[in-house]
Amino acid sequence: MTPPKLGVIEWLRPGEYQRTERLLADLRRLGITRLRTGVSWADWHTPGGDRWYDWLLPRLAREVEVLPCFHYTPPSLGLEPRTASPPRVPKAYADFLDVFVTRLGKHFQWVELWNEPNNLSDWDWRLDPQWLIFCDMVSKAGYWMQQRGKKTVLGGMCPTDPGWLDLICRQGVMAHIDALGVHGFPGTWEHDWRHWHQPIGKVRQVLDHHDLNPEIWITEAGYSTWRHDEIEQLRALDELLRAPAQRVYWYSGHDLHPDQCHQDGFHQDERHYHFGLYRFDGRPKLLARLWAKQGEAGVRELTAITASHDAGLQRRPQRRNEERPVLITGGAGFVGTNLAARLAGQGPVLILDNLSRPGVEANLAWLLQRFPDRLRVAIADIRDPYLLRSAVREAGRIYHFAAQVAVTTSLTDPAEDFEINAQGTLNLLEAIRGLDDPPPLVFTSTNKVYGDLQDLAMVAEASRYRPTDPGILAHGIGETRPLDFHSPYGCSKGAADQYVLDYARSFHLPALVLRMSCIYGPHQFGTEDQGWVAHFLIQALEGKPITLYGDGRQVRDVLFVEDLVEAMILAQDHMPTLKGQVFNIGGGPTNAISLLELVEEIGRLQGQAPAVDFDRWRTGDQKYYVSDIRRFAAATGWQPATDARQGVARLHRWLKHNRRGGHRPIESIPTEVN
Repeated sequence: MTPPKLGVIEWLRPGEYQRTERLLADLRRLGITRLRTGVSWADWHTPGGDRWYDWLLPRLAREVEVLPCFHYTPPSLGLEPRTASPPRVPKAYADFLDVFVTRLGKHFQWVELWNEPNNLSDWDWRLDPQWLIFCDMVSKAGYWMQQRGKKTVLGGMCPTDPGWLDLICRQGVMAHIDALGVHGFPGTWEHDWRHWHQPIGKVRQVLDHHDLNPEIWITEAGYSTWRHDEIEQLRALDELLRAPAQRVYWYSGHDLHPDQCHQDGFHQDERHYHFGLYRFDGRPKLLARLWAKQGEAGVRELTAITASHDAGLQRRPQRRNEERPVLITGGAGFVGTNLAARLAGQGPVLILDNLSRPGVEANLAWLLQRFPDRLRVAIADIRDPYLLRSAVREAGRIYHFAAQVAVTTSLTDPAEDFEINAQGTLNLLEAIRGLDDPPPLVFTSTNKVYGDLQDLAMVAEASRYRPTDPGILAHGIGETRPLDFHSPYGCSKGAADQYVLDYARSFHLPALVLRMSCIYGPHQFGTEDQGWVAHFLIQALEGKPITLYGDGRQVRDVLFVEDLVEAMILAQDHMPTLKGQVFNIGGGPTNAISLLELVEEIGRLQGQAPAVDFDRWRTGDQKYYVSDIRRFAAATGWQPATDARQGVARLHRWLKHNRRGGHRPIESIPTEVN
C-alpha cells in the first residue's frame, strides 16, 4: 500500500492526452493515488487552453486526488512578457483562480499558489525585489480561495530559505495558507545535504517565531538518474518517506522527453531530463519496478541491504595488504550470481551491478543472505568510468558480464545498446590499462558475432535443422568462422569482443574472450529476448502459451550454468597461456536441442504439452548454431558435465520452487531426473 502521505508529480502539457493516460496507468500499477500537476495560467490564456483543462482535471480526478499548482504569468499580463514575470495587476491571479474554481473546483480540494517563488526561473524577483507584488498577489488569492472553500498550499521554496520565509510571514501572507511547501533534491542539486529534518527544522523555527502552525508539505523532491545510478533514487525516496512532513510528492512520474525543452533551456542541464520513475519511453526504472512489486517495504529492504554491504568505492582508499576481491560486473545477473556463489566460498567477491534487469535484486538479496561476510556490493553502472575505475583498482581478477543482452532491445534503442556494451567495455579496458599490475579479465561475448549463418546449407528435418557439412554437424562452429555482425546487439558485442582482443595484443593486458552459446540454469529470469530456456519453462509453469519466432526448428547447444562457471574459473587459472585468445563456449553437439524439442521436453516434465504460438522470424536469427568447444577443451581439459535433459529438469524444479517463494540454494533442491 502507498503511504498516505506520498504522491507523485507530473507536469502535463496541453494536448498530452496519451501521456496522461499512460501516467494514470503507471500510477495504478504503483498503487499511488495522489498527483500534483501544474495548471499554467499562461496556457489558460492560449487558444484552446481552457478546453485542455476542462478535459484534464475531470480525467485525473476520476482516479487520483489532484493537487493543482497554479503558476506561470500570461506574458500579456506581466510586467515583462515572460511567464516568470510578476503580473501588472496582482489581483488578476485571484480572478483567474476564481474562474477556474467555478468551472472545475469540484475536482480538487487543495490549491497550490505558485511554484518555487524564490527560484528565478519561476518568479523574477529582480522585478519585485521586496517581494511586495508576490505577497499582494498570494494574499489576495489565498484569502479568496479560502472563501471559496478551498485549502491552500504556498508554493514550495527551492532552496529552503528561512530569511525569505520570514519576510513572507511579516507581510501577513501566511494568514491565508493552510500548508507550506518545501522542495529539495539531495544529491542532484543540494550536495551538502544531511537530512530532511534540517531544512524542515529551520522552517519550523521561523513559523514558531511568528506563532504560526500550518502543515509542512514536501511538495517536490526527487533524484535525477542522468548518471545511471538508479539505486540513489531508492535511497532518496526512502529518506523522503521518513521526513517530518504531513505529505510528500515525488518528482516525477516520467522522464522529460529528450525532444522537449525544459524551462531552463534545451538540454542546458541534462539532470532535468532524468527524474522520472519511468523512462520517457515507458520502461520502468529500478524504483518503479521494485515499488510496483513490493512497495515501501521492498524499497527499504533493498536500500538497507545494499547500504550494509556497500563497497564504498567513492570513499574507500586502496588497501594493499588485504586479499584482493574478484570483481564481477553484472554480478547480480544470472551468470554473475552463480559465479559469485561459487567464488564466495573461496575468498572475497566484489559485485558491480546497476540492478537494471528485473529479478536481479532477488539474486542479490539471496547472495548477501548466504555470504554476508564474503560479498561487497557496488550498485553502479559500467557507463560511469569513475566508479568503475575505483572497482578495478581493488580487483585481483575480473569477470565482465554487465551488458545489454537483448537483440530486440538493441533494435529499439541502438544508442543505449552501444553505450552499455561497447563504451562500457571500453571504460573497463581503460581502467585496467591504467594499472601497473592489471588484473586478468574474462569477457563474455556472444555467438551473434558470427551473424545469421545463412550461408550454411541446411536440411529441414521434422523437429530441427541439420547442417549438410559433416564437420559442422560433428563438431559445431569454430573460432575461425568469419565475423559478421548482425543487429545492433551483434555490432555492440562484436565491437567489445574485438576491443578486448586488441587491448590484449596492443597493451599486453591479460584478457581473453568467451563467445557464448545458450546458457541456462538457476537464478535465470528468462524473457522472450534473452534466456529462452528459462522463459519457455516459466511460460509453461504459468499456463501461458510459448511463442516460437520462426518455425521452431532452430538449433542451439545449451550449457548448464554450473558447467559455464567451471569453464570461466579454468580460463582465469590458465590465463598466462590463454591470454589474447578467443574461445567458443557452449554445450557442444551432444547438448544441441531445437526449440520444438525443448517444448516437447517441457511437456514431458509437466505431464502436458504447453500451448505454442508462432510468429515471424527475428532479425539475425540463426537456424543453427552449435559451438565447437574442442579448442578450449584441449587447452584446459574442460567438458560439459550436465546433459541437456538433466539440466532442463533441474531448472524446472528450481523455477517451481521459486514460484512458490523462497530462495534456497540450488544444492538443497533434489537433482534426480523425474
